[in-house]
Amino acid sequence: MNVHRMTVATCFSINAKKVTPPLSGRGGGKYVGQSLRVVPIRIITVGKKRSPGVQMLVEEYIAKLRLHCPVEDVQLRSNPRNARDVKAQIGDEDTAVMNLVRSDDWVVMLDERGQDMDSEQMADLVGDVGNTGVSRLLFCIGGPYGHGLQLRARANVSIKLSSMILSHRIALLVLIEQLYRSWTILKGQKYHH
Repeated sequence: MNVHRMTVATCFSINAKKVTPPLSGRGGGKYVGQSLRVVPIRIITVGKKRSPGVQMLVEEYIAKLRLHCPVEDVQLRSNPRNARDVKAQIGDEDTAVMNLVRSDDWVVMLDERGQDMDSEQMADLVGDVGNTGVSRLLFCIGGPYGHGLQLRARANVSIKLSSMILSHRIALLVLIEQLYRSWTILKGQKYHH
């Protein structure tokens, strides 16, 4: 079976391990006019407290996204007491994130070494996940030193938002905007050109 052509539903039934997401490039229109199962989204971000300007933009896009699905924004502070021991900091942050992951979550890890994904492919991922038995779509944005081993082992898929490395604040804004864009693509709305 060609992994690149597998749907999220097929990937999920293969033991929920790292697999290639659906990268069909079909233009994201395959769900227009069809009913979609709405899956709540939880976004976990590890890092410093957000500035008021960033928080205002996050709230603006979360409000838009909530018109389509339930969204939860969870902030975890990076562990400054381990700042001199990078491995310990990554391990502590990894444990904190894993404490928020349920066994029936579809986990998307954002990572600079993840797969490239365009907006239509992200829309396909969101739409396909809704057609599985998962209870929630979970996105994880790591701290200053990235993700730990537990999350890397648990993630269903790893994607990157850009070939450039983004701060967790900017990555969060890009992710939320792309999730909103995904829903507009799925519903055939004019936001995405």
